[in-house]
Amino acid sequence: MTAFVVRPQTRHAINATKVQAAIAYWRLLVLVGLFGVFLLLVVGRLALLAIFEGNRAFGATPVSFIPERGDIVDRNGAPLARTIQGYAIWVKPSELVNDPKELAAGLARIFPDTSEAEFYAKLTAKAPSYLRKRALPEEVRAVHDLGEIAIEFPRESTRLYPQHELAAHVLGFVSRDGKGALGMERVMDKHLRSSESRGKPVEMSLDVRVQAALEIELANGMITTGAKGAAGIILDSQTGEVLAMASLPSFNPNRPSFANIPDNGQVIVDGRYPISRQTNFVTNRVFELGSTFKPLTVAAALDAGTVRNLALRYDATEPLQIAGFRIRDTHPAGRWLNVPETLVHSSNIVTARIADGLGQQRLERMLRNMEFDKRPSIELAERAKPLWPANWGRVTTMTVGYGHGMSVTPLHLASAYGAMVNGGIWHPATLHKAKPGHKPVGRRVFSAATSARMRQLLRMIVVDGTGKKADAAGYRVGGKTGSAEKPNEGGYARNLVVSTFAAAFPMDNPRYIIIAMVDEPKGTAETGFQRTAGWTAAPIVRRTVERIGPQLGIIPDTHRDVDVSELMPLLWSPKGNT
Repeated sequence: MTAFVVRPQTRHAINATKVQAAIAYWRLLVLVGLFGVFLLLVVGRLALLAIFEGNRAFGATPVSFIPERGDIVDRNGAPLARTIQGYAIWVKPSELVNDPKELAAGLARIFPDTSEAEFYAKLTAKAPSYLRKRALPEEVRAVHDLGEIAIEFPRESTRLYPQHELAAHVLGFVSRDGKGALGMERVMDKHLRSSESRGKPVEMSLDVRVQAALEIELANGMITTGAKGAAGIILDSQTGEVLAMASLPSFNPNRPSFANIPDNGQVIVDGRYPISRQTNFVTNRVFELGSTFKPLTVAAALDAGTVRNLALRYDATEPLQIAGFRIRDTHPAGRWLNVPETLVHSSNIVTARIADGLGQQRLERMLRNMEFDKRPSIELAERAKPLWPANWGRVTTMTVGYGHGMSVTPLHLASAYGAMVNGGIWHPATLHKAKPGHKPVGRRVFSAATSARMRQLLRMIVVDGTGKKADAAGYRVGGKTGSAEKPNEGGYARNLVVSTFAAAFPMDNPRYIIIAMVDEPKGTAETGFQRTAGWTAAPIVRRTVERIGPQLGIIPDTHRDVDVSELMPLLWSPKGNT
């Protein structure tokens, strides 16, 4: 047999191969081990995040991620106010290389709301200054294209209101030094700037969808009636939450005016602080709201027992003479009227008689219980004080009963109507979203039985009375018109009217209160050349209800309604039905 001899060179090659294989093997083990450790770290980190997510003590958010001022959002999380890094436009006049006149002309073309003269003054001043505190990216590009090296574009924190004019009077704005100057920005300034709270958005009770609908319909109503202004509010009668509040004409909080803002937030109508677009007519102006007071007077009389039988008739055959004053009806019925007819036909004469029977003490108690003698209950600082009668006698009791001789804000009226239809509980209005399970603050001002009766009567006013144009099909709207001449130095200006419609829906289970007020409407073809609330304010309510009903989860149903069958026979008709 032939013997195989392994040469030394071959043996060395085999050994080298084994060593290399061993090295490769251990390298692979090390790589697998490192990968395993890395995988364990990743899985462990994910597990820790899953376990401790939401725990502020674990991995608290760094301060750099918290905005300088907290965000404000609506009840559904839609942004209303937030702080962003925006552009400013800054100039150093001493370093100008171009002709300041040409630059001023170019800047005026880019920013038409600022005059060429104003820009020229800044470009030729001794000290550097802002040409624009806030500017859009496209505006910055346009200014950059002017080719001036003395103009700079620093990035600065700025307050942005993405909805522009929407809810401007509620939100307010911040001053040049970043502090709240109006509205909720002012009231919540410390909270919004605090490092402890600014990381969490403030939830408002507002609903941007409802707010937009109200503002659109008020604006349309102003155009249709040729009015000077308009205001409105939508309130949840069960909680006092404000879903929408609007005052027109409005303003853009992204470019506010810092003039005419009193330190205490109150508007003083004496020439020192002229009324401006930034004045909130819902909370910071008072008005005689006319016949919208009549249901409140009837409710107080029902509660007090001075009106027990709705069929009882009162004399309205001629104007009521009392202490040298004459109380008359705008559209005289010329006959005796019962309580439902009094509200349906809006009789001043009969309401005055009911108020007289109720008496000053009980009428005054009812109004004070709903805080008609105080500034309206809401978080805003801009709140006007009602004009309470200085000398309250028998005539005052009668006139206040139908809404003359006392001036309150539209918010006062909204809260009062909420109590009148929700079962009798008055709730202070709030701009904060109610937390789940939170029991709203409130107190009883009407009995549940009186509230149930008033729901019937308010529905009858819309179906058969002066509020017919507010009847949104299927939504069971109830409410009352109010048209009041504006007071002046000599008494009342007969050619200047404030028209208001106060409503609730759906009346078989009333949830939402709507107040629409039109300031100094003019008779136009669209309003049948009428200025009264039934022609001017009531249609605004109808259109608003039709828009917001589905958004609030209320589906129109023409087969449902408030049962008023027991009261309908009390309304007189030409056919002789009494």
